[in-house]
Amino acid sequence: MKLPTMATLLLTVGAIGVACGGNGASDGDGSSQAGSGNGSASTSTNGGTGEGGAGEGGAGFGGLPDVGGDHTSGGTSNGGSSGEGGACATETARADLEPVYLAFAFDVSGSMGMGDDPWHDKSLKWDPVVAATKQFFADPLSEGLNASLRFFPSEGDNDTKCDADTYLTPEVPMTPLPSPAFAEAIDAVTPETADDWRGGTPTVFVMQGTISYATAQRQATPGRYAIVLVTDGYPAGCGSRYNQVSLVADEAETALADGIPTYVIGVANPPIEGAPETVEDMNEVAVAGGTEHAYLIDTGNPAATAAAFKAAVDAIRGAAVSCTVAIPSAPDGRTFDAQKVRVTYTSGDDEAVALTYDQDCATEEAWRYDSAENPTQIVLCDSTCAAIQADPAAALGVDFTCEDVITIPR
Repeated sequence: MKLPTMATLLLTVGAIGVACGGNGASDGDGSSQAGSGNGSASTSTNGGTGEGGAGEGGAGFGGLPDVGGDHTSGGTSNGGSSGEGGACATETARADLEPVYLAFAFDVSGSMGMGDDPWHDKSLKWDPVVAATKQFFADPLSEGLNASLRFFPSEGDNDTKCDADTYLTPEVPMTPLPSPAFAEAIDAVTPETADDWRGGTPTVFVMQGTISYATAQRQATPGRYAIVLVTDGYPAGCGSRYNQVSLVADEAETALADGIPTYVIGVANPPIEGAPETVEDMNEVAVAGGTEHAYLIDTGNPAATAAAFKAAVDAIRGAAVSCTVAIPSAPDGRTFDAQKVRVTYTSGDDEAVALTYDQDCATEEAWRYDSAENPTQIVLCDSTCAAIQADPAAALGVDFTCEDVITIPR
């Protein structure tokens, strides 16, 4: 099975006119998935046929292949009843997964390419990293994501650099991707000479400012927010009191408690004799931020560095995707019935495949409700979510049927 993904997955929610009456039977472990009708072949007016489950052939409503049941694309079904004395009409509603907003904090300190030491080689660190960064922000696969970009340290003296208020406003505000604005901002901040590089790594303060920005943005525009910290070194330049990785981890932990995780991309020094290790302890920040580990990027080979950095931001792009969606209102004025819901997926132009309902998530390729007693969200189980987050071509379908197709454990 190959499950699909996208930064924001669109759920096409359809009311399928299928014969009403058959109940799904529980398998005893909280999982059930009934077929459509009595298992006999059914005919869709859209051209597909079904064998009591996923349809074979033609596309159904909303561009999805039929997943069983007699229905039309907008009128009444060829059979079955809505339970209200009339034919069961097909309706289509649409809902989106929670939008994703990534607040990037990007290190532009001299160690990224000033050249004052052999391991501060611009061609080995800055150039391949920013090439991959630009690609991410311009990549069509990033469509559906939103991002902001804040560079650090700021220009000015230490009083300015070591002040959280300095980092409240990003150079690129929260912007839908893909966008050329990020490449333009990176080009504008790239030093022209060795003397133009900025000094210091005020990581604690950039985290504080970025967290405040993300929190304010979320209040104004709700969604799923995360911080992406890109740096090549430990905190420096603000005095020993603040030059501690543990303080950065404390900020990440505070943000996570408020529902904002922190991802870390650490750009290591190239493997040159005498080059200090400067990024391994950033794993502490990632763990505190709820993202398990930092993405540590080796340098020394520009092509390999660019590829590794791209892989890291692609992984973050996928991991940031939410695997929950609010259940939309039942179409056609009907009352929502939790047992008359089927969740399907498609990958690109492939046919829709029904996922298994399992409230315990003990089954592969499964989904559940957030609450069996009072469901408000559809939640993809871990294995399904991981597969979806790893694949860039995705669409999920939610079918509101006229018959019980799952059994909710009570």
